[in-house]
Order: sequence, then C-alpha cells, then structure tokens
Amino acid sequence: MRRLLAFLLLCLALPAAAQLRVVSLAPSLSETMLDLGAGDLLVGVLDGGERPAALAGLPSVGLYGQLQPESLLALRPDLVLLWPDSVGATGREQLKQLAVPQLVVEPRDLAQLAQSFIQIGERVGRAEQGRRLAARFEAGLSELRQRHRREVPLQVFYQVWDKPLYTLGGKQIVSDALRACGAENVFADLALPAPQVGVEAVLQRDPAVILVSDPTQAGAWKAWPQLAAVRKGQVWPVPDRGLERPSFQMLAATEKLCRLLEQAR
Repeated sequence: MRRLLAFLLLCLALPAAAQLRVVSLAPSLSETMLDLGAGDLLVGVLDGGERPAALAGLPSVGLYGQLQPESLLALRPDLVLLWPDSVGATGREQLKQLAVPQLVVEPRDLAQLAQSFIQIGERVGRAEQGRRLAARFEAGLSELRQRHRREVPLQVFYQVWDKPLYTLGGKQIVSDALRACGAENVFADLALPAPQVGVEAVLQRDPAVILVSDPTQAGAWKAWPQLAAVRKGQVWPVPDRGLERPSFQMLAATEKLCRLLEQAR
C-alpha cells in the first residue's frame, strides 16, 4: 500500500507530458486526424474548401497550393502531415528549409489510403484507432468491389475542368475508385495526376459515361453527339466531390459513384 501511495504521489509531482503539436497540410489529412480521434492535436491547417466545424477555430497556414511558411513556423509544430500536391513544388522546398519533422502521405489507390490511416495513427499516438479505421475501410471496399464487378469494365471519362480540358491519370486515386465500381478511366494509361487532353482524344476513346466535376460543364458535351455517353444521355455530374478528398469519407463517396454508374446502359 505504501509503495502504491508513493507511486501515485510521484505521478502527481511529474509535469504532464507535452502534447504533440500537429499541422495538417491537406483537408483530407485534417479529416483523417478527426477520424482518428486526434483532432485535439491539430494546431493549424492548410485551407482548401469548407472546413469541418471541429476545425473552425484553428489557425490557417495558407491556402491550397499557397503555403505560408512563417505562419506554420509560428505554431511550433512537432509534426507536419504533408500531401505533396497540396503545397506544390515551391511549398515543398520551403518545408525543407524549415527542418520540421514531416510525414508524407500520398496514397495512389484505395488500399494505400487504408494503410495511411495506420501510418498516421501510429505517428500521432492513435495506433489502435488507425488499425480499426483501416479495417472498416478495407471491409467496405471489398464489399463494393464484389457487388459492382463487371466482366467488361464500363469506360468512363472523368472531367476535372473544361477550359482547358483536364482529366485524371491512372495513378490518381479516383481511377481506383472507378475500378472499385467495375469501371475504367479511359485515360488510365496516362501517368500525370491531372493531364490536359483534347476533345479529339475523348472522341477517339469514346467513353460510355462522362463525369464532370462541375454540373455546369455537362451541357457543353451536347456539341459531340457522336460520343456514346452523349447519345445515351450519360453525361453526369460527379455524385460526391469527396472522391477528390482521400480520407475515410471517400468510401461513402465511392459507394455513391458505384450507384450512379449502375444506371449506365
């Protein structure tokens, strides 16, 4: 009893361990921190779109593609979570100069995304939460793949922007979401994450479905009635822009995509 009492008194006398200070440099990584129950460790975020309510009061370290290194440094982070595309080449070079510990997270497919939950969880002291999150994601993904499997993949053109015309390459995670739905990105052979293409190339590949990121872009494809997607009335807005934000919510966004593509003729 005396030993237990002495131990408790010692614990009370010791200062509390310093809490890890984390800055997230991508909205998807900020969401993952919340999913891991580690939102309390965040001291700053890079902005890109609407923030979750839980992060409303946090300081900003810049906008997507426009890192403010001074703001980041002022927060004295112990760890920076980095999605390289979110800060661009200039931002990545600035981060090197700051010499702040970084965890680079760049999943190129859905299996890698599940593993990233484990990777981040282990780094921020939420290892068990990370493993549970990954297991739930993998189980849901496996179910989607089985339910929506096709003998012949549905050919899909995914339009990111219209002027100029941009799409997604095969190493971009949305291409894997299409595969989970029994579909195939018609530009999966391109290595760039977001290559620029011409209308002629789309005509040549003749997709059965065209997905547009912005609903206002759909009408322009009526000028090309020779496309199978136009003839069949299968030029559709992306059902959930969460497809382009790789965090746990991407599982639900992929399920919405699968349900939409099930309507294709």
